[in-house]
Amino acid sequence: MKHLNGYNFLLALVVGSMLSVKATGANDFPLSGDSLWKEIAPFFAPPDSLKGRLGDFRSPLRFYDGTRVKTKDDWQRRREEILERWHGVMGKWPVLLEQQKLIIDSTVQKEGYVQHHVRFKWLPNEWTDGYLLIPDAGGNRKHPAVITVFYEPETAVGIGGKPHRDFARQLVKRGFVALSLGTREASKRREYSLYYPSIEHAEVQPLSMLAYAAANAWHVLAEVPEVDSTRIGITGHSFGGKWAMFASCLFEKFACAAWSDPGVVFDDTKGSGVNYWEPWYLGYYPPPWDNVWRKTGDLENAKGAYPELVRGGYDLHELHALMAPRPLLVSGGSSDGVERWVSLNHAIQVNRFLGFENRVAMTNREKHDPNEESNRILGDFFEYFLQPFR
Repeated sequence: MKHLNGYNFLLALVVGSMLSVKATGANDFPLSGDSLWKEIAPFFAPPDSLKGRLGDFRSPLRFYDGTRVKTKDDWQRRREEILERWHGVMGKWPVLLEQQKLIIDSTVQKEGYVQHHVRFKWLPNEWTDGYLLIPDAGGNRKHPAVITVFYEPETAVGIGGKPHRDFARQLVKRGFVALSLGTREASKRREYSLYYPSIEHAEVQPLSMLAYAAANAWHVLAEVPEVDSTRIGITGHSFGGKWAMFASCLFEKFACAAWSDPGVVFDDTKGSGVNYWEPWYLGYYPPPWDNVWRKTGDLENAKGAYPELVRGGYDLHELHALMAPRPLLVSGGSSDGVERWVSLNHAIQVNRFLGFENRVAMTNREKHDPNEESNRILGDFFEYFLQPFR
C-alpha cells in the first residue's frame, strides 16, 4: 500500500478510510444519530467553566518566532517546526525498520480469538517479543488493530491478574487485532525504557525511543494479512500511557490513540505519576541513577531534555497538537483531572482551524487505576473511530 504523507494523509485517513458513513463536510462526522456516538459524545467537550480556557500554554498556532499560523499550509510548516524542535532536543530517531515481518513462535486458541506469541526487531540492535491477538472470523475481511504498551506484554492479554489493564484482550473481543508489547526485561532491571545505542551512551531520550519502537511495531503490524493498515491505533496505561502518547504524536500513521492517565502536561506537583524528569523518560543520564521515583520534580537537579524543555517554555500540548485531525482520548485518573482540559483546548483549537470538531476527548476518574467504566468508554472510542464491524 502506498501511504500519503503530511496533512493529505491525515485528511484522507480521517474522512476517507476510517469512515463508512457518507459525509458532506468535516463537521458532519460524527453523526448525531449514531447510538455509539451518543455513548461517547459527552466526553468530547470540557465543562462550561473550562471551555475556551487556554492558560499560560504557548499556542501551537503560532510559530516559535511569534508569527501566526494563517493557512493550512502554514500549519503543515508549523507542524514540521514542532517535530524538528522536539526531536532536536530529545535526539533524532534512527531510520525506521519498515521491511520486516512478525515471527510467530507459538499459537494458542482462546475463546473467540487466537493468541500468537511473536517477536520482531524494534530497535536497530534489539529484538522484542509480545502477543498478537486475532479475532476468530471467516473470510478475508480486514480488521482494525490496536497496539497496547506497558511494562511487559503479558498484562494487556490478561496474564498476571492486574485488574482492568487487559486492554488487548478486551479489544480483541470487540473485533480488533491487538498487538501487546512491553519492556519486560528492562522493567525487571528497573531500567524500564529503551536506550539507543546503549544505556551507557543513549543518543535519544528513552521516551522518544519508546515512540520509535512503536513506530516500527506499526510497520510490522501493517503487514499482518488480517490488518487494515489505515486503521491502527495505540493505547496504554500510566508508563504505557506516556509511551502511547509520544508514539501517536510523533508518528502520524497511528489513526487514533487513547492515553490512560499518563500525565498530559509537565507537572512537578503530581509526584511519580507525572515524572517526566526520571532518567527512563526525558531526564536521561548514564547510570548509576540517584534519587529516582521522586515525589516531586526537581528542576534544579534534573538532567537530560526535561529541564531544557521546561525552561524553554515547551509543554506536551505542542505534541497533542500533532495529533490533529486524528482523534485522541485521555482516560484521566489521579494524574489527569478535569483541569487538563486547559491544555487539551489547544488541540481543539488546532482541529477547529483545520475544520474538524469532536477529535479530542477526556474521561475522568478519581484513582490512577483504570476501571470498568473508563475501559468501556476507551473501547467505545476505538470501536467508533476504527469501526471493526463495518
